[in-house]
Amino acid sequence: MMAVSRPRTPLVAMVGGGQLARMTHQAAIALGQSLRVLANSADDPAAQVSPDVVIGSHTDLADLRRVAAGAAALTFDHEHVPNELLEKLVAEGVNVAPPPQALMHAQDKLVMRRRLELLGAPVPRYIGIETAEGLAELDRFAARIGGPLVVKAARGGYDGRGVAMAADLAHAREFAAEYLAGGVPVLVEERVALRRELSALVARSPFGQGAAWPVVETVQRDGICVQVIAPAPDLATGVASAAQQLALRLAGELGVVGVLAVELFETTDGSLVVNELAMRPHNSGHWTMDGSLTSQFEQHLRAVLDYPLGDTDAVAPVTVMANVLGAAQTPAMSIDERLHHLFARMPDAQVHLYGKAERAGRKVGHINFVGRRATGPDGVAGLRERAELAAHWLAHAQWTDGWDGHADD
Repeated sequence: MMAVSRPRTPLVAMVGGGQLARMTHQAAIALGQSLRVLANSADDPAAQVSPDVVIGSHTDLADLRRVAAGAAALTFDHEHVPNELLEKLVAEGVNVAPPPQALMHAQDKLVMRRRLELLGAPVPRYIGIETAEGLAELDRFAARIGGPLVVKAARGGYDGRGVAMAADLAHAREFAAEYLAGGVPVLVEERVALRRELSALVARSPFGQGAAWPVVETVQRDGICVQVIAPAPDLATGVASAAQQLALRLAGELGVVGVLAVELFETTDGSLVVNELAMRPHNSGHWTMDGSLTSQFEQHLRAVLDYPLGDTDAVAPVTVMANVLGAAQTPAMSIDERLHHLFARMPDAQVHLYGKAERAGRKVGHINFVGRRATGPDGVAGLRERAELAAHWLAHAQWTDGWDGHADD
């Protein structure tokens, strides 16, 4: 019997076995690939679906070497790999994408703020505090700002963790001292008077090709994104273009390879201010899985492999993504039965579940609604309402509008 040769495609390795790696693996399948992932455990979302899994730690050089062995590129589903380990991999010939000198700007908020300021990007007024002795500078900064402050741990925060909205100077000092006591430098910023939060998602290849998706609005609750509207409603064309150009410029200046999310504040006077950067597929880009010609996950793979980038046009006038966040108490109804009910009511819901155990506030999935028309139920207001209903149902097994699918039985 003649052996059937197996097509060979470049191997991409990803550090982290979370939902971003899981969805990147889905995109890899369409490109004839399987993604090798470094996961903490066999139960991690990506480890459940990928046939090529290394169980280990992102802080262990030997484990990083194992996952990178033979890979055309090593990339990330989180930014928490110590930079000094990545530098060692680069010295050993590993193609790290994005490279450590770029990734450091997503790992450390203080490094990011200082570099963006040097590049002339709009940022909030800020100071960095790296020792307890530096707290005296906080008093002078507060007097100069004359308004509310935000205190951020320079490293390690996500989904609202490591970010404190200070009620007054005393609280700001308290939060800063707490982070410093844990050995983490502090970024203190003015609290920007904002109209809303936006995200400009772009991708860049090693060749220098760039691509930008439509700028989206992100809706936050308790520091966690609950909804994304693509494109951002009522955003002036000039402002949207400026946000895309800024994100593409930063990707080039910082040497990013892969997807870059530039999280922005749109202020009450209509200007843009950079909040944070993420150098990987990002929650604000999950809508692209169903609402764009090329998803952020496929684009990230194309970029790190230096393939020509895909078309980022939206496939419909509006797409709304809603995160499914675990309920305070997990419903008795199984997630499978909840899916049955959801699809019976909303057959157009595009559901993406991550294989994660349900826990209060945990992102366990997301739902996309693609609006084929710009008005009516398919318009922004109608899709947002349906997305909120669907996400709450999947998390809580409760329809907040009282709908009963068995009422006419």
